[in-house]
Amino acid sequence: MVKVATIISPLTAVILTLTLPNIILGAEPEKNTRTLAEREGDYYKMVTLPTPAGVQFEAGGLQFVGDDELACATRTGDIWIGKGALTNPTETKWKLFESGLHEVLSLASKDGWIYALQRGELTRLKDTTGDGRADIVETVCDGWGINGDYHEYMFGSKFDRDGNMWIALTLTGSFSSQSPYRGWFLRVNADGKMIPSGSGVRSAGGVALNAAGDAFYTDNQGPWNSACKLHWLKPGRFVGHPDGNKWFDQPETKDTIAAAGIKKPAQPKDESRQYEEAKRIPELLLPAVYFPYPKMGQSASGIACDLSAGSFGPFKEQLFVGDQTHSTVMRVFLEMVNGEYQGACFPFREGFGSGSLALEFAPNGSMYVFGTDRGWGSRGGKPFALQNLTWTGKLPFEIYEMKAKSDGFEFSFTQPIDAATVGDPKSYTIESYTYIYHSSYGGPEVDQTVPKIKEIKVSADGKSARLIIDGLVEGHVHELHLPGVRSKSGEPLLHDAAYYTLNKIPARN
Repeated sequence: MVKVATIISPLTAVILTLTLPNIILGAEPEKNTRTLAEREGDYYKMVTLPTPAGVQFEAGGLQFVGDDELACATRTGDIWIGKGALTNPTETKWKLFESGLHEVLSLASKDGWIYALQRGELTRLKDTTGDGRADIVETVCDGWGINGDYHEYMFGSKFDRDGNMWIALTLTGSFSSQSPYRGWFLRVNADGKMIPSGSGVRSAGGVALNAAGDAFYTDNQGPWNSACKLHWLKPGRFVGHPDGNKWFDQPETKDTIAAAGIKKPAQPKDESRQYEEAKRIPELLLPAVYFPYPKMGQSASGIACDLSAGSFGPFKEQLFVGDQTHSTVMRVFLEMVNGEYQGACFPFREGFGSGSLALEFAPNGSMYVFGTDRGWGSRGGKPFALQNLTWTGKLPFEIYEMKAKSDGFEFSFTQPIDAATVGDPKSYTIESYTYIYHSSYGGPEVDQTVPKIKEIKVSADGKSARLIIDGLVEGHVHELHLPGVRSKSGEPLLHDAAYYTLNKIPARN
C-alpha cells in the first residue's frame, strides 16, 4: 500500500478542496456546458416508450411475462401488456389485459399467472384462451383492512425462494392507523395465507428482494421519519413508526399477531435519536440506508436488484432505487455488519420524464422505469412516462463500493485510479450527521460533526483506497465528496457524492 499521511484542519480541507481541480490539472477549469443528464447518457441511454393512446398511463407496477412482453399496471386500475418492449421499444404495441382493479402498484408472475397487488387484496389473473385478456381472476389473500383513504398505498415484492410475497401496508394517514394491519409489513405464502411479520411502516414506496433473497422496502419522510430510507424487512422487527402498533392489542388482529410470534415494541421517546432508541428497544431495527433529504431526493420509491451479470454495467448485485419527486434513480451498496445491513447510496441517473415509481430489470439486463406525477408532482414534468435505460458499454468512472472499516472507509472504483489524487486528502470533504427521531413531520440534519482524514492508503493494484478517519460516529450518516479524485486517465468521477449510514462500526478489520 502507498501511504499518504496528513494533519489538516477541517476548514483548511474545505478551502483546499474548492481549488483542487486547478491544482491537479494545472489548467483552467474545464468548460463543460453539458448537463449531468446528458453526461450520464453517455453511459446509460434512455429511450421513451409509446403508451396506449388516450390512456391515463400512470405507474403502477411492472413485470415481464414473456421474452418480449411487459405487463404494466396503472393507478387507474388497468393492466396492459406491451409486445416488442425489448426488441423494438419505441414501437411497443399495447393490449388491455384487465381493467376495473383498484390502484395496482405491484405486479409479479408465477406458473402462468399474473399477480396484482391492489389496495384491497392480492389477486391473480390468467388468460386461458390465448386472446390476450384475463378470463380467470381470483383473490389470493385479502387479510388486511382498507377504508378508502387516499394514503392507503401498498407495495409488494416478487416471490422469494420460499414462494412468499412481501408486502408493506402504508398507514391510513401520516399519523394514524385506522384499518387492520396498516403500518405493518407481512408475507403472503404460497398457500395464500397472510403472515404478519413486523410493524413500523409509514409510507412505503416499493418492496424488492436483494441478491441474497432478503426483502427491503423504501419509506418516505414524515412523522417518525426525518428522511427517506431503505429498510430491511426482517421478521419480528419494528421499523420505526409506532402508530401501527395498536394492532398488537385489537381483538380482530392480536391473536394472529401473537401466533406469528411478534413481540410488541416499547413506545419510542419523542425527540430522541433512533440509534439511541434502538439500544432501549430491542425490536427496533435501524434503516439500512438513509437518502439524505433533499440531497438525494424527496420520495423514495421502487427498488430493483441488478442480477444481469454485467449486462447493465459494473454494478453487479447492487440495488437501484427510484425517487418520485426528483424523477431520478439512485444506486445503493449494502453490506452486513454485526448481523444487520447498512451501506451507502450514490446518485446514478436523472432526467426521467415523470416521477420514477416502479423499476424493473428486463431479461436482457436493461432497466425499465415507470413514472407518475400524481399527488406530489415531479421534476420530470410529464403526468406519466415509461422509459428504458440501457448500458451503452462505455464504463463510467464511479465509486463502485464503499465499505465501513473499524478506522474509516474503503472505496473501490470502476476504473483504475490515479494514486496522486486519490491519496491526497485535499481530494475529499467529509461530514457526519443524524436525524431527530420524533412524531413531528420530517426534520433537519442534526448533531453535525466534521471527522478528520488522518491517512490514506492507496492499494498497490490501483483499484481502491482506504481512508483512515478520526471521529467516526455510530448512528450517523457520513457524507463524503470526492471532487479531486481522478482516474488513471485523468477523468473526474461522474458522481462524486457518497452517503454511508453507519449504524455500526465494524470490529477491527
